[in-house]
Amino acid sequence: MLFLSITSDLLRGHTDTIILNELMKGDSYGYAINKVIKEKTNNLYELKEATLYSAFRRLEKAELITSYWGNEGSGARRRYYSITEMGRQIYDQNKLDWEEAKNIIDSLI
Repeated sequence: MLFLSITSDLLRGHTDTIILNELMKGDSYGYAINKVIKEKTNNLYELKEATLYSAFRRLEKAELITSYWGNEGSGARRRYYSITEMGRQIYDQNKLDWEEAKNIIDSLI
């Protein structure tokens, strides 16, 4: 469907901010973050695994997040991600930028 393709293209540019938003609420891991994204969008949008983990690597390299291994008693170990102070600042700025862009687009369309 063309609509979902265009929507996905628009959202893709905000992957980092979407992830940072989830981490603002507390430490989490990839599967849980993607599950929240799917739930919030009524299963209309989800991040591909490669996209999600590429974003984690990019955010960690930029020192916007850190990661650590969890201590699950059973099952596979999970890599948890935590937002840094710089990540919080970038998130706040990205959110302001989005609001400004959204207002401009709303006035044009």
